[in-house]
Amino acid sequence: MTSPQSAVLPDNSRHASFVTLTLKAGQDAANKLRAVAARVPALSDEIAALDTAAELLSAIAFSAEVWATLGLATRPAHLRGFPAMSGHGHDAPATAADALLYVRSARPDLNFMLTQAVLAELDGAVTVVEHIDGFRYLDSRDITGFVDGTENPEGDERAEVALVGDEDPDFAGGSYLHLMRFVHDMNKWNRQSVHHQEQVIGRTKTDDQELDDDIRPETAHISRVVIEEDGEELEVLRQSMPYGDTTRAGLMFAAFGRRPDNFERMLERMYRGELNGTYDHLLDFTRAETGNAFFVPARGFLERL
Repeated sequence: MTSPQSAVLPDNSRHASFVTLTLKAGQDAANKLRAVAARVPALSDEIAALDTAAELLSAIAFSAEVWATLGLATRPAHLRGFPAMSGHGHDAPATAADALLYVRSARPDLNFMLTQAVLAELDGAVTVVEHIDGFRYLDSRDITGFVDGTENPEGDERAEVALVGDEDPDFAGGSYLHLMRFVHDMNKWNRQSVHHQEQVIGRTKTDDQELDDDIRPETAHISRVVIEEDGEELEVLRQSMPYGDTTRAGLMFAAFGRRPDNFERMLERMYRGELNGTYDHLLDFTRAETGNAFFVPARGFLERL
């Protein structure tokens, strides 16, 4: 299979940067974005060589809206906008972003060097919408204190879940990415008992064990996002990272998939649930402030832009 960009498949890094961009008007800006994007793998390799043990990884991705402006003859078969939705008093908004620069490694200084190098080459062509630096929290836990990503696919299954295959040969090795920034209400969360928190998540807090079906509520986060259809579990590859400072804290949720459908189904079950009110009660403690959908081309496709 065609090789993906380096940040898509490996396990989570210690530090990550998510930089969302909008493209300025005019064909010159589009041409510059296309030319610089083609150089991102080489720029990443150059900086990664400064400390190979830090494992600097990168990816650049494009939205459905900007794809046509890049002057490409074809487009990924399932590339579409973020599926904004509301339900039970909670919103999953679609927010503006034409491209994403995603950088991660064991060293935040190398992440900084690469983001600065790419943005310097893009000067005059893009506007930075948001730059969020995420970090590994404790033993891969969310800020809520629960382990995140327990159900992620492992080994060869990661590529099977995350990468486009021969069904769309021009874009094989690419991936559909959904990115959401959640802000947690930590004051409200920390007022809950551990028992109630475990009922909201659907797992034990200390040792990360999934609650048995007979005691796990249908409104638990696990109950909403673990979906089986025709005997198969619908999966995505999560590369989420906590972020935070003294004013806010939350999760940069990043889901890679072979198609966008699995993520969209999970989101619908979280927000809209069923008529009996079984939405995801984790949403009572966190709020989505951004929502974006991108396609992450394979490395070879990117270098040929």
